[in-house]
Amino acid sequence: MTGRACLEQGLQALPMDIPASAVDQFLEFSDRLLEKNKVMNLTAVTDPDEVISRHFLDCAVLAPRMISGEKMIDVGTGAGFPGLPLAILCPDTQFVLLDALRKRIDFLNETIEALGLRNVTAVHARAEEFAKEHRAAFDGAVSRAVAGLSMLSELTLPLVRTGGVFYAMKAEQCEDEVAAAGEAIRILGGAPAAIEHYTVPVSGIPRAVVVIRKTEDTPAKYPRRFAKISAQPLGGK
Repeated sequence: MTGRACLEQGLQALPMDIPASAVDQFLEFSDRLLEKNKVMNLTAVTDPDEVISRHFLDCAVLAPRMISGEKMIDVGTGAGFPGLPLAILCPDTQFVLLDALRKRIDFLNETIEALGLRNVTAVHARAEEFAKEHRAAFDGAVSRAVAGLSMLSELTLPLVRTGGVFYAMKAEQCEDEVAAAGEAIRILGGAPAAIEHYTVPVSGIPRAVVVIRKTEDTPAKYPRRFAKISAQPLGGK
């Protein structure tokens, strides 16, 4: 199956209307991603068909959850996952792609312009610093393969309004990680996390999305500034 056919089949499996321009935009994104990947580390996946099956269609699973008119943030977007595929599929939802590496953000903004997208922008900033000016400014957040859930929740939940939702895309077996993050999520104002399992369209790869609903304001002292990924989690040692 060609990359285009795989993409079309996978998108048709989603319970939503797909924009007419989406397939061509995804293929252009793939071309630009793999070309830039020759000179900077954006993805370990270098086969165009695998970019579609392992990246694009995985990210696309979240698209039916996006709400028209809402504002979402992708924390630690990296090469644009999952925020840029979601922006392609959900033109009536606004997205901010946040990353601490300037070169990634430059690539993403160039790609956004090339794809003609008007509902997304990429921002260069650390999440801890960005939260100072944008606390509770978003209806929801997404993240994929960034950090452990305790740390990720601390970086993300302060940006989400009370009543909003954080979707963390994880490997299929994430129960222990979610359990270990339970106290941190509670301190940060989140309800107990729910794990929802799914399979990626076409490839059938099993994955999970952790759904955290923001029920209370996050205490003002969070997020703290992290020096490294293994920073002390909330809720004790």
